Amino acid sequence: MASIRTYSLIYVALLLLGTAQFALFEIDLIEFGYWTALAGVLVFSVAKILLVAGYFQHLIEEPRAITYMMGTAVFMVFLLTVAAGFSIQ
Repeated sequence: MASIRTYSLIYVALLLLGTAQFALFEIDLIEFGYWTALAGVLVFSVAKILLVAGYFQHLIEEPRAITYMMGTAVFMVFLLTVAAGFSIQ
């Protein structure tokens, strides 16, 4: 189990990533195009997902077989979503 220091660092990282996501679209100091900002938000979202799943849901301590199974499940959900998108068109 991780220490309180680790959880605090993860919390700060999540806070900074969330602030960066907001800043990409709302702060006009640096001009990002829509697609660049969207790509940045997606990258930050994946980083946040990995931090939450790894540390707060304790998946980082699980055996690798469970990690591969979860990765396969996420990939299958992605494929199902893509297939559903094609059937809607």
